[in-house]
Amino acid sequence: MEHVELSPRELQVAQAYASGATYQKIADTLNIAPSTVRTHLATIYRKLEVSSKQELATRLDGEAAHTRNPSEITAVMSELALSLEEAISREKALIEVLRIISAGKGDLDAVMPLILRYALELCDAEFGILFEYGYRGKFHATFTLGIPSEFKTWFDDQGWFTVGAQTGLGRMDAQREVINIFDVKSEAIYRTDDPLRYATADLGGARSFVAIPMMAADELVGAFALYRKTVRPFSDDTTRLAQMFAAQSVIALENARIIRAMQEARA
Repeated sequence: MEHVELSPRELQVAQAYASGATYQKIADTLNIAPSTVRTHLATIYRKLEVSSKQELATRLDGEAAHTRNPSEITAVMSELALSLEEAISREKALIEVLRIISAGKGDLDAVMPLILRYALELCDAEFGILFEYGYRGKFHATFTLGIPSEFKTWFDDQGWFTVGAQTGLGRMDAQREVINIFDVKSEAIYRTDDPLRYATADLGGARSFVAIPMMAADELVGAFALYRKTVRPFSDDTTRLAQMFAAQSVIALENARIIRAMQEARA
């Protein structure tokens, strides 16, 4: 097919998306915002009269468009409009988190509770923890918000602690990937004597849980964890939003270290 219907930029976006690239990947490659990617895709879907990534790929390969009735086209455009609103909301969230970090001027005790509170609100989670990582491969629950008092006391008593290989944090440490657990009580590890899983489920009352690695270059520096007290798994969109909070938390930690080093040098 000749791509006369699409502008050069629309064609770039269409080809990248059809080949499997994410909105964020396309945005990074083309140096545009994710919301702009979605806007382009809305136009592309309308021009090519497609309603899915698979249809887009076949259209780009030359297959003729399927005949659609107005109600189908309306449904597709409504879905794209909703997706665009979600992307815009994420950008607004990023701006707000950066504002929080900037206003904190390196004071982690002031910044991290605000980031956690904002994350809990936007990701619809009951409580959250920012774990630091690094002391002999151990974790430390450095910043918490909303966690039950017994769970908080358990972490305070542990200090720096080792995690089991089958826990959410253990798997995240090994894989350096997001670990999204549907139900912490449904996994086999809950039926063992693993102390962290016991504390998470029985003291914290958590059921659904997501752990996101906090990376500084290729180094794991911590984990951003969100919890729900009902079996309500975190969606892919929510997980991507939580990843943004994790990434910005790394920035806050690095900024604090730089400011601390400068202050010590002047002392």
